[in-house]
This record gives sequence, structure tokens and C-alpha cells, in this order.
Amino acid sequence: MSDLIVGHEGTLGRITLNRPKALNALTYDMVTQMHAALKDFAADDAVAAVLVDGAGERGLCAGGDIRSIYDAQINGSDLPARFWRDEYIMNAYIARYPKPYIAIMDGIVMGGGIGISAHGSHRIVTECTRAAMPEVGIGFSPDVGGTFLLSQTPGELGTFLGLTATAMNAADAIAARFADDHVQSSEIPGLVAALAHTQSPHEIGAAVAACRSTPAQGLFAANHGWINACFALDSVEEIMAALVVRPEDEAQKAHAAMSRHCPKSLKVALRALREARKIGALEPCLQMEYRVSLACIAAPDMVEGIRAVVVDKDQKPKWSPSTLDEVSPEMVAGYFTARPHDTIEFANA
Repeated sequence: MSDLIVGHEGTLGRITLNRPKALNALTYDMVTQMHAALKDFAADDAVAAVLVDGAGERGLCAGGDIRSIYDAQINGSDLPARFWRDEYIMNAYIARYPKPYIAIMDGIVMGGGIGISAHGSHRIVTECTRAAMPEVGIGFSPDVGGTFLLSQTPGELGTFLGLTATAMNAADAIAARFADDHVQSSEIPGLVAALAHTQSPHEIGAAVAACRSTPAQGLFAANHGWINACFALDSVEEIMAALVVRPEDEAQKAHAAMSRHCPKSLKVALRALREARKIGALEPCLQMEYRVSLACIAAPDMVEGIRAVVVDKDQKPKWSPSTLDEVSPEMVAGYFTARPHDTIEFANA
């Protein structure tokens, strides 16, 4: 069975990620096949819209296949550079897709899963949605256009999400502008069947509206005050110092989460998020992320983070440096320095 199922369902072009045992993690072949399928659907007059979902009951996509990234780096392969380049080009293509792009963000949606959903025109979450950008937990930094998405959230929600790797429920994802509509998971089959008979964006909107429901309250509604106050500060050290004296339980959870994450990644991610806010456009943010991603995989922390979380699963990464104080501004700046072969061509992709 293919890792990517591509077909037609009425007027829908349908793409289903089909690695349920791996939470539909994206491989390089899946990225190239998905991009090709999207181009084919864009050129097909019989296709009114594209729908993307994930096989199984656990989620749309848990991200990129980081085990393959780890193995490639250990073996000296150029796969990481090729994977990210082509994945980011596809993310940009999704954002400017010429037809309605409907993403069913049911269950776990993380990292690369965000990249194939949150840039779409119709982003549907359910009561099972758990969406996150967890990169700082493995010595990485938000990518797949995540810096752009996080920088566009109200207030400092994006900074909070990027530095703590907190998972959003449906209400949070809508509040953070990662999603548009909430539909109960039991309603998804009926919604897909209705969408298969639509011909226009108006009809698609009506089909979604007919199934729309109100999600359960999320974290943000009751906590945006201290999130905005703490995460507007200028350095990771200042943010953590502000969190540790807050009385809210969720603030203490945020502090504890950041204390576990890679110190260098936290500082790199904060700079990337601030840069993305200044940039204000997806493709230049993806270009910045590509430069940062290549620097991350070349440094020890990302390999060590993947080892601890995915390979050995001891959950005890040994970060280098191990403390925030040891991460100098010069170290962080190095992740944003231009190098040969780190430019992405988005035109006509």
C-alpha cells in the first residue's frame, strides 16, 4: 500500500497520508508525490477543490519523518537539505494554491503536518485536534512556514507556542489563526461526502457551515493576559524569569516546558519569530527557516534531540551548551548567516 493515496471523490481531488503506524509522518517521497498530485489537480478542470486528510484515527500528520533525517545526517547524506527544500517549496505552493484547499486537521497535527494544513484556504479542526510546533524539544526551530504563522497570531500566542511547544485544541487553533472551523469528528465523513458535490468556494463554505459546531474552551481564553505580558519580553532569560514568578499553574507549566527544551533552540526560535514578524510574508520566512534548518542539523543538538526522543527514547537529551547563559549572541547569529546552497527558488514551483 502506498504511503500516499491520491484519487478523486466527486469534484474533490483527495490526498490521504497513509502511514498511520507512524502517525502519517512525511517522508521525502511523500512530499514529492504530494506536490506532484497538487499540480495535477490544479490543472484538472474536473477538480473543484482538494481535500487533504490522514489515514487512521490518531491524526493528520505528526510532522516530518525525523528518524530518516537523523539517519541521513549520521550517514553523511544530503537528504535533510533536499527534504526541507522541497517541503518548503510545497508549503509555499499550498499557500498560493489556485483552488480551494481543504485540510482535515483531526487528531495530532504537528510540525510538517502544520505545513500541509495551516497554509490552506479551508482548515477544519475537531474535538480531537492537538496541533503544535514542537521543534525546540528536539534541538530544532519552527519551520514549514511556522515562524510566519506563529508571528501572525494575536498578541504573543505565537511566541508562547513556539517556545513552549504547547499543543492547541480546536478552540486554541482557531484563536491562533491556524484553523478556521470546528466540526465534530463524527461529522467528517458526511462533510467529505457533501464536499464531493461542490463546485464553487461558496458551496464549499455552505457545506462546512452546515456541519460547524462550537469547540470546547481552550487554554488561551483564560490565559492570554500573562502570555502576552511574559512572551513580549526581549530575551528567553527575561521570559523565563517572568514566568517563574507568575501565580498561574499554566505559567509554571510553560516555565517547566522551556526548562526542558534545547537552550540554543529557544534563543534561535525567539530570534526567528521576531524576524518573521518584521518580514510579514511566507516565502521570505521559509527562506530564513531553510537557512536555520541547515544550521540546526549541522550542529550537535538536533541529532542529540532526535536520538533522545525518537531513536533511544530515553527522553534525556544532553544539550550543548546545556544552559541559556552559555548560548552567546554570536552562536545564535550563526544560524542566520547566509551560506552556499542555502537559497530556495520558489518561482514557478
